[in-house]
Amino acid sequence: MNNVILRKINVTGDWQPLSAVRLVGSVTIATPPANAGNVLFRTVGEPAQEVAWVPGEWYDFHRIDLSEIQVKGTVGDVVTLVGGSW
Repeated sequence: MNNVILRKINVTGDWQPLSAVRLVGSVTIATPPANAGNVLFRTVGEPAQEVAWVPGEWYDFHRIDLSEIQVKGTVGDVVTLVGGSW
């Protein structure tokens, strides 16, 4: 790993990308247990396919472009990213 990725994204009611610019990395994406509601995820390539994550859900992803993933949900909830890029 050359660069560490540590991000906390404040979720809003509008779709927003996990990264404003192309950023390929291997990360753990999590919705903390303290979140009030589900967080919706979708990709730029298939915007009609939304996936809801419940508070406390997390997954490991390898070599993904974070700018291609968008999230929205309850205002005040967060999504965390921990990993790195090459």
